[in-house]
Amino acid sequence: MKNKILKAIGALALVTSIVFQTNAQFQRGPRLVSPQINEDNSVTFRLKSLDADKVTINGSWMPGYYGKEAEVTKGDSGIWSITVKDLAPNLYTYAFLVNGIRVVDPQNPQIMGEGTYFENFVIVPGKESEVYAIQDVPHGTLSKIWYPSPTLNKTRRMSVYTPPGYENSNEKYPVLYLLHGAGGNEDSWASLGRANYILDNLIATGKAKPMIVVMTNGNSWSAAAPGETPVGENTERPGDRGMSNRNGFENSLVNDVIPFIEKNYRVLTDKNNRAIAGLSMGGMHTQTITNSNPEIFSYIGVMSAGLRNNSRFGGNNYNKEAHVKQLKALQESGVKLYWIGCGEEDTAKEINIALRKLYDEIGFGYIYRESQGGHTWANWRLYLSEMSPLLFK
Repeated sequence: MKNKILKAIGALALVTSIVFQTNAQFQRGPRLVSPQINEDNSVTFRLKSLDADKVTINGSWMPGYYGKEAEVTKGDSGIWSITVKDLAPNLYTYAFLVNGIRVVDPQNPQIMGEGTYFENFVIVPGKESEVYAIQDVPHGTLSKIWYPSPTLNKTRRMSVYTPPGYENSNEKYPVLYLLHGAGGNEDSWASLGRANYILDNLIATGKAKPMIVVMTNGNSWSAAAPGETPVGENTERPGDRGMSNRNGFENSLVNDVIPFIEKNYRVLTDKNNRAIAGLSMGGMHTQTITNSNPEIFSYIGVMSAGLRNNSRFGGNNYNKEAHVKQLKALQESGVKLYWIGCGEEDTAKEINIALRKLYDEIGFGYIYRESQGGHTWANWRLYLSEMSPLLFK
């Protein structure tokens, strides 16, 4: 116990030292720049720490970047730096590790995260990354909305994006219900997914129809993101990485969320003006909701997801006959788009292969997009930017 306390005190002292050294820069001498995007699109990252013995960086440009690190070199005046070359135009996330302790870049105010996990990001400019950047275009409104959920016996929170011009018009809009993955919450698609900026840019260029985007909290055990829960609520996460009681959320979306949106927003309420899409756990939610309710959505997007209770569709709880029956009912209901996306190195790739094999077997039409990389937000941002223009056509 004593060693743990001493270690915690040492970690706090190190982080405090970095903060004080950073603040001192604004009082003595020029400001330290990090990240610095160079003319050749390489990026230089810098951190000032006089007391660090070792500094590394973890960035999403690294193949399979979870747990990967690169050495940062110490220079004059305790300034550590590294230049990363050959970065294609894209949005990249990163964090420093100082003596093994993960810290954000104190020079970079651009931070994104979900739950209690945060890191910095940098956008390398170019045509491919324009859709993720804040452009000089009309912007929609991102609101945090509390709503009653009788299904879950809670008042819950969701994020709602309304497109540019919504407040000053009488127009009714189609709706995309956009679901996060395990470990996420109602802030994830806006914070990590850049969903509102992606839609702003696509709508401004005429590539996507103006639409409302509803980003829910798929954790049925929680009312809202960490730090936003009501006083006294039990925020203890159950087992199975927060995926327990999944049916509760799925029923709540159908019985609570959709009626709330259609009562309180100017929306088109027919099947052809509703879309639903989700990543990972949210993709599983999407399949379960649409398989069980074929009459609600005409546009469906599944990103890096498998099917519940299966081991490549061979699990003890998997009933192929019932699944096929649901899919045929969904097919007969008139689905206009079924979009599937998965990374080449995604942990869900084999399940997606099995899913598509079944769809091919029964003649269920879909569009498939396979991209580089794995189970990451870099892919899910890409998928949203490519799928959104296909909605509500």
